[in-house]
Formats: sequence, C-alpha cells, structure tokens
Amino acid sequence: MQLVIAEKPSCALAYAKVLGANEKKKGYYQGNNYIVSWCYGHLVGLAEPENYDNKFKQWKNVPVIPSRWLYEVKENTRSQFEIVKNLMNHLTVDSIVNAADAGREGELIFRHVDEMSGCRKPVKRLWLSSLEDTAVKEGSEHLKDGSYYENLYKSALCRERADWIVGMNMARFFTVLYNSTKPLTIGRVQTPTLALIVERDKQISSFTREKYYTVALNCGAFNCESERFTDLAEVESITQKCNLSHAVVGNIVKEEKHINPPKLYDLTALQREANRLYGYTAQQTLEALQRLYDNKLVTYPRTDSRYLTEDMANTARNIIDIIKERFDFAKAAANEPNISAVMDNSKVTDHHALIPTANIKTADFEKIITTDRQILYLIAERLLTATAERCIYEDTKVFLDCQGVKFIAKGKTAVNIGFKEIEKTFVGSVIKTENEKPDNNKNNLLEISEGNSFAVTAKLVEHYTSPPKPFTEDTLLATMENAGNGDYDTDEVERKGLGTPATRAGIIETLINRGYVERKGKNLISTDKGKNLIKIMPERLCSPKMTAEWENRLVLVSKGQADSEAFMKDIADFVKSVIETTSVEDSMKDFFNEREVIGACPRCGNNIYEGKLNFYCGNKDCGFILWKENKFFSSKKKSITKPIAAALLKNGKVRFKDLYSEKTGKTYEADIILDDSGGKYVNFKIEFPKKSKR
Repeated sequence: MQLVIAEKPSCALAYAKVLGANEKKKGYYQGNNYIVSWCYGHLVGLAEPENYDNKFKQWKNVPVIPSRWLYEVKENTRSQFEIVKNLMNHLTVDSIVNAADAGREGELIFRHVDEMSGCRKPVKRLWLSSLEDTAVKEGSEHLKDGSYYENLYKSALCRERADWIVGMNMARFFTVLYNSTKPLTIGRVQTPTLALIVERDKQISSFTREKYYTVALNCGAFNCESERFTDLAEVESITQKCNLSHAVVGNIVKEEKHINPPKLYDLTALQREANRLYGYTAQQTLEALQRLYDNKLVTYPRTDSRYLTEDMANTARNIIDIIKERFDFAKAAANEPNISAVMDNSKVTDHHALIPTANIKTADFEKIITTDRQILYLIAERLLTATAERCIYEDTKVFLDCQGVKFIAKGKTAVNIGFKEIEKTFVGSVIKTENEKPDNNKNNLLEISEGNSFAVTAKLVEHYTSPPKPFTEDTLLATMENAGNGDYDTDEVERKGLGTPATRAGIIETLINRGYVERKGKNLISTDKGKNLIKIMPERLCSPKMTAEWENRLVLVSKGQADSEAFMKDIADFVKSVIETTSVEDSMKDFFNEREVIGACPRCGNNIYEGKLNFYCGNKDCGFILWKENKFFSSKKKSITKPIAAALLKNGKVRFKDLYSEKTGKTYEADIILDDSGGKYVNFKIEFPKKSKR
C-alpha cells in the first residue's frame, strides 16, 4: 500500500479523489490501495535554545549555535503528527509519496516529519503546479525518487537554520544590550526591509521643497512649455514678452516607438498589481491565490517565474479560448494569440508563471468571494495581454521659438494600440478604477509643419519639487525584489533581492504586527519603534546586499552548486562577529526601556522598576530589592504597593494609620522607615509620631 502525505487537508482531499482513496478515516483517507494523509503546515520545528543547554534560558548567554540540531513536535498539531507517524511505520505501507507543496518549504515540511517518525521506507516525490484532476493523475504516474530533491532539502535546512541563528541570537543580544523591556525582533530579511522603509521616511521628512517656474504657451490647437527657471524676475519678463505674440515652429522630431506586452504574473508581480489596483495587501493576495489554487482554478501560487515551458503551448491556447468564452473583457483580444511570447524553458525553474486552469470553463464565478474573483480576473486578463500584439505609437516633439525663448510640445499618436486595448477594456469593465494616470500627451500635432507661426497667450506656472513617495506594498515589493541588484552584474547571481515571492508578504505582516511599521491608507510608514531599532542596528544587519547574497547562495545550494556547510559556517561567523564587535554607550543603554521608573535606588542612584514580585534596581550589580510580600510588612497586614515603594524611595518613610499589632490585636499609627544597610535584604523599622505639646 502507498502512503501519500500532503501539506494540508485541502490538498489531501484533492489527491484522494483522483487516487480513489474515498473512505474517510480520522486524519486520513483510504482506498484503492492508497492512504492519503496530511500535515498542517509544519508539524515539526526547531527546539528552543534551553533544550541544548539550560544556561540558554538566560538571554545574556549568546551566541546559541548548535553543533547538532534538535527538533520537536509542535504541541498544537501533535495528534496529527502521531497519525502520520503511525501510518508511515504501519506494516501495510511499503512506500511513501512526499506530496507536500512543490517548493523549498514543502520539501522541508515533509522531511522533518519523515525524520522525526523514524521511518526508513522508500520515498517518491509528487511535484505539481496545479491541483487539477488531470495534473494530479499525470503527476502520480511520473513520480521521482525523493533523493532527486536532496539539494533542495539542504537549501531549505540552510534557510531555516540561518534564520534561526540570526533571529534568535540577534534578538537576545540586542534586547539585553539595550535593557529592552520587550524583546527586540531582528531577522535576516525583516531588518533590511525595515531599514528600507525607515530610510524612505527619513528622505521624506528631511526633504526641502524647492520652487521653480515655467512659461506655458497656448497655441490654440496645442500647448507647449519652456524649460525650467528659478529666477522669478526672469520668468516674469519672458511671460510678459511672449504674451499675445507669435511662436514659430522650428524642427519636428517624430519617432515610432513600441511597448511590449507585459510578462505573465509571478507571485510578487501579482501582489504589486493587486495592491495598486485594488488596494489589497500582499498577504491578502497570497491568501486569495491559495484559495483559488485549492479550488483548482489557478496554478501554483508561490512561483517566481513569469514564463511557461514550451510544452505548454496547447494548454495556454486552450485556456485563452476559455477566457474569451467566459469573460466579457476578453472580447478585445486578437483572434490569434502570440503564445511563443510567454514560452521560455530557461526561465522556468520549480514552477511556471501563474495562469488560470481549464476548470474556469465550468466555474460559477458568482459563488467565488469578491477578493478571489478579482484576483482570478487579473490572472486571466494577464494571459490575454501577455500574448497580444505590442502597442505601437508615434512620439512627436515640436520645438518652437517665441521671442528668442525655446519651447517644446509633445504628443503621441497610436499606430496599433495592441494589448493596451485589452487593458483599457479590462479597467473599464472589471476594475473601474480611478488610479490610472491621465494621458497628458493629447496635443494634436498632426497638422503642424516647420515654419508654422501661431498666435499665443503666455502664462507663468509655478512648480515645486516633490519629495519621494512613501512606500506602498506595490513599491516596497518591487524594491525588495530588486534590493542589492546594483551591486551585481546582471547574470552574476541566480536570485537577488530581499526574501522570495513566498516570504515577502509574511515579512511585511511581521513588521506591522511587531509595531515597527504601520499602514496609513495604502502607505507603509515606519513607527518610532521601527526607527529606533534601525538607529541601533549595525550597518551590515541592515544591508540588502548581504541578504541578497545569502539568498543567492541558498539558490545555488538547491542546485548543488554551493556547499551548505560553508554557508552555515559563514552565518555562524557573521553572528559571532556582530556580538563580539558591537557595544553600546552608557547613555543609550535604556534606549528601549519602556518600564515605569518608581524612584531612585538609595544604594547606587540607578532607576528602580516594578517586577511581578518586587521592586528592583536596574543596575544588576547593585542587588537592591523591595519585596512586595515580606515578613516585616506581612506581620502588620501590609504589603509594598507601587505608591508605598515610591514614597519609601523618595522620602525614606511612609506614614500608616492602621498598622496591625500582633501583640494586642489592635491597629496603630506609625511611620515605617527604610533602614537599608546594604545587605542582601532591606531592613525596616517603626517610628511613632511625636506627640504634640500642649
């Protein structure tokens, strides 16, 4: 019997239906000599630092760099792990199929379960780009040996462990170094991404607006404009001279230009477009895509390719025909698509570009939630535009002279609108957005000839230089994708940028959830907390170049072209170097200390803070502590509250009117005096108020 292990229940159900495993059991399906079970994402994860050594319970003990890695089953999914483990080791199971998602993380999810289960049975790999029945059936008939993906697994291990080493150690080190009341979270990709946002916000806040001027001429059928001027008196003089005079056409430059159709979507490109047009976050787009994939309406979501393989020509043509049949906006598409424009085997690695599946032919679009439907429309529209004709237009520049001043008029004339016709129809019928930029080049320059003279009116126009725009998810994803590219030749690296298409949405959400970044409308703005974190970070932890280099090496490991052990050694050396070379000035030690100061320590003068059981000195070498519950106060049926602690620290004493006497059982009025002699425990004494003399 063959055991098929999927990454999640929805995928397991899709496999079970095709394989004929129709009998539902607890945690798996069975039938037709197959068992199909599932994970819930990661069932097994890295153990906590204290599992290696009890000393690592204290965050000051860094670095934590295991020589032998420990893993543990996640408690919230332990029951499903036990089901999968028992199935893997069952006597009736003779072989296992790794049917986790076809990518680096899916490989890791299965391998950890396989290792933790202690199973040593042969493993085959099911690698799919679609959950369509035909794709599952074909994939099941062409399984590869699990060892074929050994390098991909090594790359996944390196990614997991590198992120753990960097994140765990840097969070602990900087949290302790700066006496932060809350853990500071630092990551291999997260921190450089935050640095990009902080730097953009800094550019905006420090931007100084500058004024400049132009002279605009109204020539009747068209308008033209001068170059920039900064001297107001000069531009006022030009405006006065040109007004109600004539402008004469000098030379006319015409150039035929073309715009190629856009490429198909990979995940990042789709997330950018969905943010620009619909305002969806990267995470919302990824979740919508995942639902569409689970419902067999689109191909594998987490792809980084924008091309199809050359053997998919008939598939693409068939889906285009279905799109034309099912979608109104497709009526603008040409009769014969240029399929070859989207085919390139050399640019497809694990998965091809995002396209709809043939299941859209019978899908009831009205039953699909709005978010998912809109994402599906985008993917369908892109397959049409990517295979449409290029847009050809004539670009015209007319140079004029008015009173010795040079002016220019610009215009465009469509020769063949090509794929732009589909885009225009799509925007008008499906998106109905107001985000599209207006066409400012509508001057009618067709009838103009050299030497023509035009009566004009002149107007002085004020302009201001503009600051950089805040990041949106669209522009941040683009920057993450290309971060560090300028440091390499075009073909020097396999993958550049921060993160991967599969992880970028999660990185953005993490920054927001941890309070380093906030959304303001579509914009992503760094918070004071985020700015402060980047302020204390060493430059190399913020470097996109370094992170891009690491990601590139991970890709090379997956191809068997780089050594995984060398990669991990470099990561460990990097962390050790940061810890050994980073220090903090005394004035910055409490930079992230959000604790309320109760008072000043009577021994060393440092701040006193409130803990769960006591009030303690922030100077760890001091040892001054006021315990909330102590024998002296308890004997008088009192405890040290925050107001009492503050009064003791400020005045050295506190007046009570109802202190309990163990001897008499009555209450009395007295002052409790802080009588600290510098020992392990703080002492107190009673002082009765002096009686007033009559």
